Amino acid sequence: MKIPKTAKVSIPFPSVWGIDASIAGRSIIRGILTIDSIVDNKVVGTVNFRGIPIPINGYWDERAKQISFDSPYASFFGNLTIFDETAISIRHFVLSGRFIMKPPSLLAGEYGNWIATTFTTRLGPPIYTNVLPPAGAFSVSSMLLGQQLF
Repeated sequence: MKIPKTAKVSIPFPSVWGIDASIAGRSIIRGILTIDSIVDNKVVGTVNFRGIPIPINGYWDERAKQISFDSPYASFFGNLTIFDETAISIRHFVLSGRFIMKPPSLLAGEYGNWIATTFTTRLGPPIYTNVLPPAGAFSVSSMLLGQQLF
């Protein structure tokens, strides 16, 4: 029996993320992305846009800091950016990228952009201070703090 390899990865898990998806520059839906585990580079979790958690499965590439995952309705591809807020000892994690809707969604074939954010308390000195997250990261973080689903 093969023992799963749990290597240290940049994405915290288990973790809860606020997620926003847009098509043609218009926000179409907001929700909660949950990453339950990353073992052997396989991502397992759920995405909840309408009150019902939908399973996701995907892949994490630690070297490239890239994630891809599928739900029954869409395929998501993105990159990780990490930003340390030095004044308040918070580490922000921002996943952002593209998605494509797939059948049985009524929007099958449509492409769009997505952004998801979460944060942890930073222990130790700040490491990631060169990069500023996109403005959308803060609105999604605010939604996550209030657990507001739109």
